Amino acid sequence: MSTTPASGLGAMIRTWRDRLPPAAAGLSGARGRRAAGLRREELADLAGVSVDYIVRLEQGRATTPSAAVVASLARALQLSTAERDHLYRLAQLAPPGDGAISDHLPPGMQRVLTRLGDVAVAVFAADWQLVWWNRGWAALLGDPSASPPRLRNFARDRFPVDTGPARLALWPVIEADRDATDAAVVSDLRRATGRFPRDSRLAALIRELSAGNRRFAELWATGEVSAHREDHKTIDHPAVGPVTVDCDVLTDGDSELKIVIMTAVPGSEDETKLQLTAIAAPSATTHD
Repeated sequence: MSTTPASGLGAMIRTWRDRLPPAAAGLSGARGRRAAGLRREELADLAGVSVDYIVRLEQGRATTPSAAVVASLARALQLSTAERDHLYRLAQLAPPGDGAISDHLPPGMQRVLTRLGDVAVAVFAADWQLVWWNRGWAALLGDPSASPPRLRNFARDRFPVDTGPARLALWPVIEADRDATDAAVVSDLRRATGRFPRDSRLAALIRELSAGNRRFAELWATGEVSAHREDHKTIDHPAVGPVTVDCDVLTDGDSELKIVIMTAVPGSEDETKLQLTAIAAPSATTHD
């Protein structure tokens, strides 16, 4: 008599974990490694949860993870959109709607990102919520993982509603034209409201910043619509000193994911310093 393979939440997480090669997640596959896929501790690190929680999920002792955890697991496991939606339903959650901002990184994008090595790169959602960053980004700007996920938002960081510390760049950042960048970020958010008019997270962000930050409110009132594409920054890094970089923003199709890449002029002193930041921060890791 044949049996149907287990297909519940824990079984599917285990199946997807077993199929993802470490190299695809940017991890080294050590010689003699017994597991072909990710180990539990590797998935836990990539998803930003405890190993114990992964164990409880796979054993069926935890069955209702939060939407934030499910989104992190989907990214860490490099699930397709259909697989991500299936994971949400197994967790008794409604998948993100078509009109909602997506935090999901397609597997193809993740493969490209992991091949960029230590180039400083991060991915933001359409509302400038940070959803992924690599070791190079954390080494250059400081590791954002110490901040709660909700606070990892570039617009909220740029237009604070309180006097709290910066959450995305831990070191001082000098921009060639701060006013122009401010205006570009606000007008890009307005553009997002046309693309995602029913997204509650975007609407809440704009209400919060409009009510709590005068500069944001003034720029929002201009009604300008555009996209933020490039910038020029100098990061005052505590270990290597000032590093001047070009900041380019690439947008991925309908999802409006923003791939932000920091590079220095080839052969320059800044390029050498940029490379040294990775050496100065050996504990920085890839996260989402």
